[in-house]
Amino acid sequence: MSLERLRKEIDTIDAKILELLNERASCTQKIGVVKRKASQDVYVPDREKEIYQHLTHKNRGPLTTDSVKAIYKEIMSSALGLEKPIVIAYLGPACTFTHLAALKKFGSSVKYAGCNTITDVFAEVERERADYGVVPIENSTEGAVNHTFDMFIDSKLMICSEVYLDIVHNLLSREGSLGRIHKVYTNPNVFGQCRLWLETNIPRAELIEMSTTTKAAEKAAREKCTGCIASILAAEQYGLKVLAKGIQDSSSNITRFLVIGRTQAKSTDHDKTSIMFSTRDRVGALHDMLVPFKKYRINLTKIESRPSKVRAWEYYFFADLEGHYSDKNVRNAINALRKGAAYLKILGSYPISE
Repeated sequence: MSLERLRKEIDTIDAKILELLNERASCTQKIGVVKRKASQDVYVPDREKEIYQHLTHKNRGPLTTDSVKAIYKEIMSSALGLEKPIVIAYLGPACTFTHLAALKKFGSSVKYAGCNTITDVFAEVERERADYGVVPIENSTEGAVNHTFDMFIDSKLMICSEVYLDIVHNLLSREGSLGRIHKVYTNPNVFGQCRLWLETNIPRAELIEMSTTTKAAEKAAREKCTGCIASILAAEQYGLKVLAKGIQDSSSNITRFLVIGRTQAKSTDHDKTSIMFSTRDRVGALHDMLVPFKKYRINLTKIESRPSKVRAWEYYFFADLEGHYSDKNVRNAINALRKGAAYLKILGSYPISE
């Protein structure tokens, strides 16, 4: 078959795809009307997961599952915008890794609002100036983001989804070679994740901390003999050259982000529940708090402690456990924990991200 004929066949297929996409969009608009009448949320994490699972099951190739998901991420992003224009607050400015995580979760067809601090992200959602927020919660090499944990103590917002992002750090500059780099800007956590590479490749460079990788890129774009560590998106945004890719010390450098909102996701049979609690001041209190999870065969996947900031040596504990709060065993375990805890709060049940 000739190339010209194959191209005409693709044109015919594209026309059919476009027709079906618009048919899907019309159905989406009707769904939006129904949701607004019922005062339901536009973004439904459990439905999102259901769609991806259905597509994965139906896909027979040659498109890979990842390719199909990437295509449908944008289809569903446009659908959200058609149902109702939504705003996603994130720890900004643009081109930060939190921005990339937000784009990975919600696509390019919704509106984004960069915030200066994690506190501001929570505030934007609480005041209903944003529908959802995206905040970092932990990194596989640097550990917990304590500011995010602390915000949950007083906030009424809930975790409704999560997203994992592979963190790839790159040395960017307006210069053309490493030999001309005399100082490097980036976030202090990023310096910690690239320490060995920096010591090996540019040991004499002055390391200057910035609040975000994006602000580091802004500085590097204006100054000579200067580099920054940031994303490829930042290089494109600020016209910087990529002098070295993937300079993080760990090849499995992953950050987990939370999507925060005002409602909880429904069960998908593959969920996670996050809680926070404090113990009474007595010997063996924390041990006793964990016994119900063993009794009801609930797997705890994470536990972190944070000072209460009210009394010295008093702590809040944050825990992630497998299962949805609507599951009988999860509910029984949490209710048993509640009886012995000085304080307990359910932060949300939501689909486990791949």
